Amino acid sequence: MPEITKIVITGGPCAGKTTAMSWVQNAFSSLGYTVLFVPETATELIGGGVAPWTCGTNLDYQVCQVDLQIKKEQLFLQAAKTMPVEKILIVCDRGVLDNKAYMTGAEFEEVLRRLHVDELEQRDGYDAVFHLVTAAKGAEEFYTKANNAARYESVEEACALDDRLLASWTGHPHLRVIDNATDFEVKMRRLIGEISAVLGQPGLMDRQRRFLIEYPDISMLERLDSCRRVEIIQTYLQSPAGQERRVGQRGLTGHYIYYETTRILPDGVETERRLTQQEYLTLLMEADTTLRQVRKTRYCLTWKNQYFEIDVFPFWQHQALAEIEMSDEASAIRFPDFIRVIREVTNESQYRNAALAGKA
Repeated sequence: MPEITKIVITGGPCAGKTTAMSWVQNAFSSLGYTVLFVPETATELIGGGVAPWTCGTNLDYQVCQVDLQIKKEQLFLQAAKTMPVEKILIVCDRGVLDNKAYMTGAEFEEVLRRLHVDELEQRDGYDAVFHLVTAAKGAEEFYTKANNAARYESVEEACALDDRLLASWTGHPHLRVIDNATDFEVKMRRLIGEISAVLGQPGLMDRQRRFLIEYPDISMLERLDSCRRVEIIQTYLQSPAGQERRVGQRGLTGHYIYYETTRILPDGVETERRLTQQEYLTLLMEADTTLRQVRKTRYCLTWKNQYFEIDVFPFWQHQALAEIEMSDEASAIRFPDFIRVIREVTNESQYRNAALAGKA
């Protein structure tokens, strides 16, 4: 069976998604990937006369759209598994969680109930999510409704929708935000670079920066619409010389995804693969019993087009760690005023998870 990676390209209105699909096709076909595109479901339905204003209620429409989105993705995955190729990249023009931005919380819960699906499983079922920020934020002169018959938002509405879409995906382990800090061509190149990093292309490494912060106000974080809580357990495995291996489970309220991470030493290049629950349980038998499990609560926060991951550990009462992936190492980090930074610890090995596992 081929190696299959499924990603979402999302974002606010007039963010460049259509152009991005062409860039992705050209870039990754040349790298040996078979690239499959799952078309945007809302555009298909609205263009065919099925819309929130033609159905009985918005809820009736959203049930149809989410149901069709899930079935389309299942069909593409089923077809991909039969293809006699080595590497397949499935690109979803918006994913299931995009629909959350177009509903009330009660409507979204009812859609999940009717379709018998779980929000976390749907969100984390993608290998990565790339959010292109609407041109209405920072590139207003290029914002237009002329190139999409299903687009109707004003600049103000586009900005608000962009915020809701980003909040819907907040909590995903590989969410990347591509803003309008550069011109459009560089924006597309940044997107290709971020996808390449997720695919583990040679020469591309995460630009992750880590900060020691004062213990955050947990109750306030949990009240923010742009913040999601995730529970994580990481277990280090017996590893050959020159490698560091761990498995993890990530999720909430009994709904988890599982993964294995391999870190090549001393360069620190990491690769990650998804596991089934059974594969995860099997690998736990290889645990390095000289090290403790690392248990932490992660608060995923989107703030001014940045994506922070705040890790709170049970053995720390006065401090925590905050991490951010940088699309440009020279970019300034804009911390929320409620995050108080003690210092940057990116290059301090004692704050890596392996060090925090300590000796059992």
